[in-house]
Amino acid sequence: MPGSDVELLADAAREAGRIARSYWREDPEVWDKGNNDPVSEADLAVDTFLKDSLLAARSDYGWVSEETEDDPARFDRDRVFSVDPIDGTRAFVAGEPTWAHSLAVVENGHVTAACVYLPVRDKLYLAAIG
Repeated sequence: MPGSDVELLADAAREAGRIARSYWREDPEVWDKGNNDPVSEADLAVDTFLKDSLLAARSDYGWVSEETEDDPARFDRDRVFSVDPIDGTRAFVAGEPTWAHSLAVVENGHVTAACVYLPVRDKLYLAAIG
């Protein structure tokens, strides 16, 4: 497996930031998922990018995301990407700089690699077992 999961997450988060910033403060379309839980077209664009790129790099991993319909097939995988494409959609939509991308790899129920990236502030936080 080329590269580490934490490096993969960091690279994906940086590109997700580029995508999201193209929508930020540009009046993206926003919907309510119910219970005053917003989702924007930026959330969906970032989610699509992350799913496509991460699973292309690790085709044996499963996928769970706040913005993707759950696929029970993930329970058959030892490792799963767990993603919130835009963590803080309310802040994103309000034009505040405090939203982030939150990505993790979960192996047999334990987080083994994680990344939180705040694109507007260019703050990247990484963690990995070991």
